Amino acid sequence: MSEPNSILVIDDEVQIRRLLRISLEDSGFTVHEAENAKRGLQESANCRPSLILLDLGLPDEDGLILLKKLREFVETPVIILSVRNSEKDIITALDSGANDYITKPFNTGELLARIRACLRSYQPEQKTSVYINGNIQIDFSAHEVKNKERIVKLTSTEFSLLALFIRNAGKVMTHQYILKEVWGKPFSDEIQYLRVYIAQLRKKFEDDPSRPKIFITESGIGYRMLIQE
Repeated sequence: MSEPNSILVIDDEVQIRRLLRISLEDSGFTVHEAENAKRGLQESANCRPSLILLDLGLPDEDGLILLKKLREFVETPVIILSVRNSEKDIITALDSGANDYITKPFNTGELLARIRACLRSYQPEQKTSVYINGNIQIDFSAHEVKNKERIVKLTSTEFSLLALFIRNAGKVMTHQYILKEVWGKPFSDEIQYLRVYIAQLRKKFEDDPSRPKIFITESGIGYRMLIQE
C-alpha cells in the first residue's frame, strides 16, 4: 500500500531536490528524497510513495534502467524530469513505463498540475468493470459506452482504442505503444492509420472535434486523454 500524498524525488542535484521539496510540501505532499539510483530503488520499496519524480541523469545508473527496475514491482505513477529533450528520449521513457515527461528547466505550476492529473488517474485497486472520465463511461462487462448518458455506437476497433485511453487517462502514450496495443506489433508504424481512428473518436466525444479537449495530440510523440472533471 502506497503512502498517501507522498512523493519520492530521485535526482542527484541538491538544488532541484530542495526546490521540489519546498513546492511539494507547500502543496500538501510528503516528500522523500534519493540522490542516486540505488537509493531511489531502496526508498521506493521502503516508503511506497504515491508518485515518483525521476531524473534520467543519475550518477550511478541511467534513469531509464532504474525505471525498468521500478516497473518490475511498482505501478506507482512516474514522471520524468530531465534535461534530455529529444523526441527519441521522450518516446523511449514513455515506452519504458513513465506516465509523463517534463523537461528541465520546468514550470512548477505545470509540474504540480501534471502530478495531480497522474494521481487522479491512478486507481490500482479498482475492481469495477465500469470506467468513467467526465461524461464518458465505458462498461466492459456490458461492452457499452455512454457519452453524456447517451449510448454511443463504436466499432470493435474504436472500442479497443477508447478502452486503452480511458484505462490510461492522463498518461501520454506514444504512437507505437497505442498501435501495438490495439492493432498488434505489425502495425506499430502505421501512424496515419491511428490518426484516422483518433479523428473518429473526436467526432463522437468532443464538443468541437477541431479543438479537442479530451483526446490531445502530443506533437511528435503520441496522444493523451485528459482527465475530465
